[in-house]
Amino acid sequence: MLKQLVKALPAVGLTVHLAAGAAGAVESPFIGDWKLNAAKSRMPDEMRVTRAGAKYKFDFGGVVETIAVDGTFQPGYGKTLLSVKPAASDRWIVERQEDGKPQVKAVWTLSKDGRTLTDKFLQFMADGSTLTMDYVYQRASGGGGFTGEWKSIKETMNSPFALQVKAHEGDGLSLVTPAQHATKNLKLDGKEYPMASGATSSARRVNARTVLITDKARGALTDTRQLELSPDLKILTITTHITGRDRPNVMVFERQ
Repeated sequence: MLKQLVKALPAVGLTVHLAAGAAGAVESPFIGDWKLNAAKSRMPDEMRVTRAGAKYKFDFGGVVETIAVDGTFQPGYGKTLLSVKPAASDRWIVERQEDGKPQVKAVWTLSKDGRTLTDKFLQFMADGSTLTMDYVYQRASGGGGFTGEWKSIKETMNSPFALQVKAHEGDGLSLVTPAQHATKNLKLDGKEYPMASGATSSARRVNARTVLITDKARGALTDTRQLELSPDLKILTITTHITGRDRPNVMVFERQ
């Protein structure tokens, strides 16, 4: 439910310090306003639901949360509260909130044969707007009902999504996601810098049109992200490889 799309962009928001000298004197080709081309992007998702006695374990990627499926809000990851309500035998309503404010709401519907799960996903953005996506998952293994491992076979973005790249302190870049009010800083020197909850992140410039970012949690690799500009500088592609998953997340942005 915490889709890689809405996690990826704040995580790659960065301040990129280019090499000293001539490179720092030239405006970076990354600078500009970008809009996601959903038709050309692929944002595969995976999740796992298992029974744990009277409760269920939900693994949306990285953190396993154990709660009762009774519609009440219960402690989830970080400071969030997670609720799963069985609206019908084939429909669950999944919601997350933090500090009393809604973060996401998803309606899961199970097919009659139990092999397919559709997810009407809604994310509440920091600027008051909403982001909606339709996911179709196929059962990958085990379980009955909603339990089991699920992998998406179709993802449809229904909302526009923008990314801004600005100059920062003369020789840097700031990547900003306006809808999420998110900007993160990351030096492009290949060194690891501490993030939240014991995580670290490092970045380096591969060439004039490519940046590679590596994220770790407690020393273990969690994902790598490559930001690459097309030769004509009109397309920005962000490719995320998540540890343990065989399908990358590919987000294609067009210069506005």
